[in-house]
Amino acid sequence: MCGFVGLWQRVPAVTEAVQRGALLEDMASTLLHRGPDDSGVWTDGDHAIGFAHRRLSIIDLSIDGRQPMHSACQRYVLSYNGEIYNYRQLRRELEDSGVLFRGASDSEVLLEAIAAWGLERTLTRANGMFAFALWDKARSCLFLARDRIGKKPLYFGWAGDDFVFASELKAIRRHPGFDPRLDRGALCLFLRYNYVPSPHCIYENIRKVSPGSFVCLGSSELDAKIPAARLSDRESTYFSAADCAVAGLRDPLDIGEAEAIDQLEDILLESTRTRMVSDVPLGALLSGGIDSSTVVSLMQACSTRPVKTFSLGFDQGMPDEARHAKRIAAHLGTDHTEIYAGGDDALAVVPKLATMYDEPFADSSQIPTFLICELARREVTVALSGDGGDELFCGYRRFMRGAAIWRFNSAVPIALRRAAASLLGSLGGPESEVRKAARDIGAVDALSMYRNRISKWREPHLVVIDGHEPPRCFFDAAEVLNDSADTRVVASAAHVMMLMDLLNYLPDGILAKVDRASMAVSLELRNPLLDHRVVEFAWKLPLSMKLRDGQGKWILRRLLDRHVPQELTARPKQGFGAPMRHWLSGPLREWSEDLLSRERLVREGVFEASVVRAVWQRFLGGKHKLHPHLWNVLMFQAWKQHWG
Repeated sequence: MCGFVGLWQRVPAVTEAVQRGALLEDMASTLLHRGPDDSGVWTDGDHAIGFAHRRLSIIDLSIDGRQPMHSACQRYVLSYNGEIYNYRQLRRELEDSGVLFRGASDSEVLLEAIAAWGLERTLTRANGMFAFALWDKARSCLFLARDRIGKKPLYFGWAGDDFVFASELKAIRRHPGFDPRLDRGALCLFLRYNYVPSPHCIYENIRKVSPGSFVCLGSSELDAKIPAARLSDRESTYFSAADCAVAGLRDPLDIGEAEAIDQLEDILLESTRTRMVSDVPLGALLSGGIDSSTVVSLMQACSTRPVKTFSLGFDQGMPDEARHAKRIAAHLGTDHTEIYAGGDDALAVVPKLATMYDEPFADSSQIPTFLICELARREVTVALSGDGGDELFCGYRRFMRGAAIWRFNSAVPIALRRAAASLLGSLGGPESEVRKAARDIGAVDALSMYRNRISKWREPHLVVIDGHEPPRCFFDAAEVLNDSADTRVVASAAHVMMLMDLLNYLPDGILAKVDRASMAVSLELRNPLLDHRVVEFAWKLPLSMKLRDGQGKWILRRLLDRHVPQELTARPKQGFGAPMRHWLSGPLREWSEDLLSRERLVREGVFEASVVRAVWQRFLGGKHKLHPHLWNVLMFQAWKQHWG
C-alpha cells in the first residue's frame, strides 16, 4: 500500500522542476506512514505537473517497483496506491500480445494494461483496491481514478492556482497556497452521518473521487480553473453499485440453497486466494464474528501452513470477542496472537485521532480498530479482514428493525401517519427520541425512514451556523430501487437499506475507518468479501438466503458451518465500539468541557452554542442516548483544534 500526491500548476510561479520537486517531496513527507519503504518524484517542466510517491513495498520489493512509473512506450506516468489482485492473469494476457515487462509488480501491469487497452477497459478488467493518478503525455490529460467499492481514498481540488491531489488531506494542506475554508454543508453531513460522504470534503475547494469513478482534467479545465465541485459532477463512472443492485434484482438466481452456498464458496475461495499473494508477511484480523471467521476459514483452506491471526480483547467496560476468536482459531489451527487492552490503552488513542483522521470522523470503533491494526503490524505487513459482510448479506440489526417499522408504516394510511407524526413532532426537542419516532412514522418511503434512523443529528442545519445540507449523491443513487420503471425489480425495505449502506456507510464510514487506522501503522488491509464478483453475486440472491427467522447473513452462516462448528459461532452480533457514555461523563469529561465550553463555541463561530450546550447538559443530566451527538461534535472540535 502507498500514498501519493501531485500538482499541476495553472500559472507556474515556480518554473524550475527542481523547486517543484522539492515542494512535492515536502507534501509527500506527510504520507510517510502510508509508504515507509521507498519514495520517488517525477516532474514535467513543459507542463508544470508532477507526482510524488511514498511506497509500502508488498509486491516486487525491488527498485523495479518504484513509482512514479513510466510506461514502456513513455506515453503514461502513473502514481498508484493499492493492489490489483488479478494482475498475474492480466500480465499473461499482455505478454501473449507482445508486451515486455521490466519487473514483477502489479503497478507495472496496471500501467501497461492502460497503454495497451485504454483506461476504461483496464478499470473494468482490474480486480482490486486502488486509487491512482495517471498523466497522458499525448493528450496532456490528468486522470484520477478510484476502485469500485471505494477502499482507497483520493482527494483533489485547488490550492491557489495549483490543481492538487493526494491520498490524504494532510498532504494537500502542506501546499503553501491551500485555503482551509470550511465547507459548512459538508459539516452538516458529518453531523448527520459521523463522516463526510463522497464526493464532499470538509474543505470548500476540495472533493473526493467517488467509488467506481474517474475524473479527467485537461489543459482547458486547468486554464479555466474549473471548481472541484464541477469536476466532481462531471466524473465518469465505470462501476455503479446501484446499477449492480438493479441488475441483480431484475435477474435473480434461480437455484437451490446448497448450490447457492457452493457458488458463494467458490467465489470467496478465489477472492481469498488472490488476496493472499504477497512478498511480505501476511495474516488476518479475527474478531470471532461471522465475517472474519469465514475469511480466516477460507484462508486456512488455501494455505499449507497455519495462518497468522490476531484478535484484541478488552478489560471491563468494552466489548470483548477475544475469547470467541481464540476458540475459532484453535479449531482452525491458526497461529493465533491475542492481546488484552485496558480502558487506559483505548483512551490513549483519543489524542491521536485528529492526526490519524485528517478529515473529521466520529465512529467510536476507530479506537479498537487502530489497536488491532497496531497489534497485527508487529508481525505482518498485510492482513485480511471481513469488512463488507453486513452490507451485502443483511447483517445489521438496524436492517431488521427498519424493515419492521416499514411493514407497520405500509399497513397504515399515509394521512393517518402524517397526522400522528405531526402530533408527536410537537412533543419533543429537535434531537429527542419522540421526534425520531415522528419522522419514522411520517416517512414517505423506506429510504427516508432509514436515513432518519441512521442519522446522528437529524437537523444539523440548526446546529451549524450558516449550515445548509447539500444534496446527497448516494441518497439519490439509492432511490433507483424506489424509482425503477422495470416491474421485474421488486425491492423490499431491506434491499433499500443495504444499498444505501453499500453506497454510503461502507466506503465513507467502514472503509475510511480501516484505511486510516491501518495506514497509521503501515499495515495493508485486504477484504475478500468486497470483491466485485461477491457484490454482484450477493445482489442476485433472494432475500430469504440473507435474512431468515429474524437473523441476517443466513448464507454466510451456512458456509461457515462447513468449516467451523455452529456452537462456536451461534451468538448475537456484537459491536466493536468504545464506551462513550461512560467516557464522556467520566475520564473524558474535562476534555469535553473544554472543547464544548460556551466561550469557545461562541468565539469559533461554527456551532450554535446554545444548541450544543443544551444537549451536553441533557446528557450530563441522564439522557445518555445523546452521546453519539456529542461525540461527533467533539471529534470535529478536536480536529479543528489540531489542524487549525
